[in-house]
Amino acid sequence: MDPRITRLRATLAQAIVGKDEAINLTLAALLAGGHALLEDVPGVGKTLLAKSLAKAIAGTFQRIQCTPDLLPTDITGTSVWNPQNGSFEFLPGPIFGNIVLADEINRATPRTQSALLEVMEEQQVTVDGKTRPVPSPFFVIATQNPVEYQGTYPLPEAQLDRFAVCFSLGYPSQTEELHILARLEQGSPLHSLTASTSLEDIQELRRLCLQVKVTPPLQTYIVNLVRATRTHPDLTLGASPRASVMLQRLGQAWALLQGSPYVSPDMIKRLVPYVLVHRVIPQSGKSAPNVISSLLETVPVP
Repeated sequence: MDPRITRLRATLAQAIVGKDEAINLTLAALLAGGHALLEDVPGVGKTLLAKSLAKAIAGTFQRIQCTPDLLPTDITGTSVWNPQNGSFEFLPGPIFGNIVLADEINRATPRTQSALLEVMEEQQVTVDGKTRPVPSPFFVIATQNPVEYQGTYPLPEAQLDRFAVCFSLGYPSQTEELHILARLEQGSPLHSLTASTSLEDIQELRRLCLQVKVTPPLQTYIVNLVRATRTHPDLTLGASPRASVMLQRLGQAWALLQGSPYVSPDMIKRLVPYVLVHRVIPQSGKSAPNVISSLLETVPVP
């Protein structure tokens, strides 16, 4: 296994207690060039995860607190008149960071949510007709509360499709919660975190991901899984081809995180629930996780 990955995991574990699966999913999404959507109740460590990741890779951290009165230019930035030189000057918004936390994204209006569409896909923003690239690597962690919908705007399918994975941290166990209290007794562990990798290391690890082997039979398995969502009677909307691409890339990233030179069917099966559930719309009374589980049981494995 690449020692940079080992160091990165160890650094995140100093701040995040007992959430190895969440850490691995976050790192896989980062290395695959995707973004992560965290659906969870308040206070379980979503912000801490984002801040810890930024410190661990020596990247810049930006936070967007989404509210109904948030405007698109509050995210992307805007041009203001500079009387000293007699010209307009661009003031970048909080989207210009390596790790961007969009907190409670479903509280922003659809117009404001759409400001994230271009940058999440193209790694650039267009303001006043001029295109500006965001820093690289660029990684968005968005959060939304799954149990509080008053004053929220559901994310459109096009927005959900931009997220590589969707998962929750969940409540800690009793032992983990006691461990959290012990760590916080002397202050937040975030303050003592130091960078264990660099932005250049992340770029190199992303290139290494692309070298991980995905066999043609496994690619067929990925396509068959995604296509099965489009014809399933319990789904009104299936996953797009972007889901197939992202499932393969996440498989490569997951293999790299495990120190494997190739992607296995078990890796794909493990990732499928996190990649597909938020991309499908179930029929009334049906459960998307249950449908995805049934597909994993029926689609032949190579």
